[in-house]
Amino acid sequence: MERLKDLDSVSARQASGSPLPRHEQRPGVVAAAVYQHGQRIRDIKIEEAGEWRGRENAVVWIGLHEPDEVLLHQVQAEFNLHALAIEDAAQPHQRPKLEIYGDAMFIVARTAHMRDDEIVFGETHLFVGRGYVVSVRHGDSSSYLAVRQRCEATPAALAHGENYILYSILDFIVDNYMPVIEVVQEEVEKLEDLVLREQLAKEDIERLYLLRRKLLRLRNAVVPLVDVCRRYEHIDLPGMDPTLQSLFRDVTDHVRRVQEDIDALREVLAFAFEASVMIGQTEQTAIARKLAAWAAILAVPTAIAGIYGMNFSDMPELKTQYGYFVVLGVIGVLCLGLFGFFRRRKWL
Repeated sequence: MERLKDLDSVSARQASGSPLPRHEQRPGVVAAAVYQHGQRIRDIKIEEAGEWRGRENAVVWIGLHEPDEVLLHQVQAEFNLHALAIEDAAQPHQRPKLEIYGDAMFIVARTAHMRDDEIVFGETHLFVGRGYVVSVRHGDSSSYLAVRQRCEATPAALAHGENYILYSILDFIVDNYMPVIEVVQEEVEKLEDLVLREQLAKEDIERLYLLRRKLLRLRNAVVPLVDVCRRYEHIDLPGMDPTLQSLFRDVTDHVRRVQEDIDALREVLAFAFEASVMIGQTEQTAIARKLAAWAAILAVPTAIAGIYGMNFSDMPELKTQYGYFVVLGVIGVLCLGLFGFFRRRKWL
């Protein structure tokens, strides 16, 4: 009863415009606040979350970063979360998915952003239920502070509660894929131009392989999220607000476009590699033709000199006065004829 009186007094101070106290959060808690009618009421402690959850038109939004098991189990107790979902949230490197536990949903999404020209991957686990959203970040992922500020700036939209918060987080995750795609696309275009100008060196081939591997990891993060977002286009999920279907459909379109961009870049890299191999084979063939042509031309004087180099006394034209010059002339005519023939065939 005393706790409820405190909550009522907090609401009264909010209505009167009095400043509300902020609590220093424990390690692992990035932010924890309660919103009512789209307005931020106050920051709360984890142990207060369960009481605020049941209030009318109120939603609790908690953000965690790599929490320990004690903190996760405390969150589980406040919102009555499923044990299997808590077990997954405690262990990163999960596949993107959406699972339903009673009237609550558990979503796993992979995040990606650029850092020092490298793609850095993270992971976000979301617990969404009636009156609450809990986000759990693992790894080097972007903070959702910008998402929270954007939601707080639009109270009318935030009044939709947990569904709008979920949409905002998923939209933020998908939007962060685009800068990664743009950076990779620039590198791919440079490699493509290099292939058209000259044969790829060993370092360029290694770079091409690394780009394909990065795109594969990014694709593994994006493709399962397509199925997750597609399910939000329907209203059969627990607590889904039909008025937000268009927003989730927009997220689905964005993540599909990211998938298409990734597939297109992978195809370009594959074509670049094949083109490099074909160019290399063409150059090797041209060199082999030149060597074969010169070998055929040199074979004429070699053969004639070999015949006249044999130690026989009775040979045609051996003792003729101008025989040496005649043989040289024959050699020259044959060599020039072969040279012209190969030149017309573009072997030389």
